[in-house]
Amino acid sequence: MANKIHLMQMLIHTACTHTLLGWADPRDEQLDGLQDFAYWQGLARTLERGCFDGVFFADSPATHAVYKSSVVPSVQYGASWPNHDPMPLVAIMAAATKHLGIGVTLSTTGTTPYLATRRLSTLNYLSRGRVGWNIVSGFSMAEHMANGMGAQMPHDERYDQADEFMAICHELWNSVPRDAILKNAATGQFADPAKIRQVDFKGKYLSCKAVAPVLPSEYGLPVLFQAGSSGRGMKFAMDHAEIIFAIQGHVPGMIKSMEQLRTAAKEHGKSEAPKVLYGLQPIVRSTDAQARARMDELKERIPLEAILARLSGVFGVDLSQFDPDRPMKEMETQASRGLMAATLSGADGGTVTLRQAAAQWALSVAIPQVVGTPEHVAAEIERMWRETGCYGFNLSPTTNPDSVDDFVDQVVPILQKRGVYRTEYEGETFRQNLMA
Repeated sequence: MANKIHLMQMLIHTACTHTLLGWADPRDEQLDGLQDFAYWQGLARTLERGCFDGVFFADSPATHAVYKSSVVPSVQYGASWPNHDPMPLVAIMAAATKHLGIGVTLSTTGTTPYLATRRLSTLNYLSRGRVGWNIVSGFSMAEHMANGMGAQMPHDERYDQADEFMAICHELWNSVPRDAILKNAATGQFADPAKIRQVDFKGKYLSCKAVAPVLPSEYGLPVLFQAGSSGRGMKFAMDHAEIIFAIQGHVPGMIKSMEQLRTAAKEHGKSEAPKVLYGLQPIVRSTDAQARARMDELKERIPLEAILARLSGVFGVDLSQFDPDRPMKEMETQASRGLMAATLSGADGGTVTLRQAAAQWALSVAIPQVVGTPEHVAAEIERMWRETGCYGFNLSPTTNPDSVDDFVDQVVPILQKRGVYRTEYEGETFRQNLMA
């Protein structure tokens, strides 16, 4: 467990982050913000004022079409559609801040290791070390179909392919040492080719023959995040991630997950406990009753079909075939096994019905909520941090930017007064602040 709670803010470059039909709420500004640099820069400045480690851009790169074998419900309700690229927002938000890190999701499906390192390393170089990469293996069938890949690769094999992907990335990152860059104006020699190694990788799934496209940075590589929570996903995380992002619907699930991750870390020869950020959604109002009323208000406008369209896409199972009031069991899927397991397990260890699962997914994709006054929310965050032994939390908004403003202005000062949250940044780079 860290000495202080670490916080990141989840966002998605679409009409709403996790709260379905959030775009329809009169307080929400994100839909208009899709065509406004100032909106994203305002969010970034607020989060930096709140001393957040960074932003964490989740991503659904293609529109789900599993529910009723159609994109219609997703498009109709704005459920994981539109699919704007989060990568430009890294530069936009970094330009407006000095300390805030920006983590972005980029899938190993539908791109190449060369292009991934080029995009991410360029942004990390420009921002002087304030970029992170959430590495995902592409669980969505829609992503495979959109990229012309046809049938989805089996779950565990996707991670085998992703291992090769990362091997190429590291070879590219390591192929140009900093002392190879001479910049000798007198001789006209920009670099020493004798110190630069051309990558020539041939694997089962991928190959690459190239020289690294981006100058080596004194600030190191982008911070590497990973969110795999299945058995194979955990192995991938232990091999590649500095920070693990996980979703568990309740504290008992977080505690169990932490135990599993600690065991996996030991099995992989790790001397330190894994640094885990759990998803959390705060809903803050002046009184507990007002906060619960706000939560109910947000839920009431969301039709079940909109929820099931998103949930079907993540599970890789057409949930229109199931009775929403019968207990559900885990199903075989090539999509997100970890999210399915987290969703279908109640706090008491029992199963939940599809309708109960949908109620949780309506606002927060199985991320637990902390609802109440600023004092209550701060106390609950500290309690959950201490009970689980996690590194901190990745916060999901409801509507934006008001939910971010409420947390920064009302909850952060209480956490700081309790002595469990920073009052100023420890370093200049994303890694320095995350690891403090």
